[in-house]
Amino acid sequence: MIHVAVAVIVNAQQQVLIALRQSHQHQGGLWEFPGGKVEAKEQVEAALCREVKEEVNLVVEAAQPMTTIEHDYKDKTVLLDVWLVTAFSGQIQGNEGQKTHWCPISEIDQFAFPDANAEIITQLKANHPFQ
Repeated sequence: MIHVAVAVIVNAQQQVLIALRQSHQHQGGLWEFPGGKVEAKEQVEAALCREVKEEVNLVVEAAQPMTTIEHDYKDKTVLLDVWLVTAFSGQIQGNEGQKTHWCPISEIDQFAFPDANAEIITQLKANHPFQ
């Protein structure tokens, strides 16, 4: 099982940051929330902060656990440790060459995400606006 820290980053305009997975990646061509693998002996919040900085050049200043999701793809199983990020600093940059987009939460259904993200999107829509 692959343990993944996922950042649902919401700005003051009630937009969420999403990134397009590159075609060579697992679930390539679909949109995702920033994040990545939790390393051995690494705390989830530390992994979240590290991955957000590495992927999109933002510094997480405030985050809280949102949900956990276990999903079995045919070729791998993932455990998504999802955090809501409500304070951050820095300028967004797709450090891995990925396209990024601030998506209004009300329009998130217009984007295709991996199946494991369905519950995140459901919770995101049900619980906004965020403070």
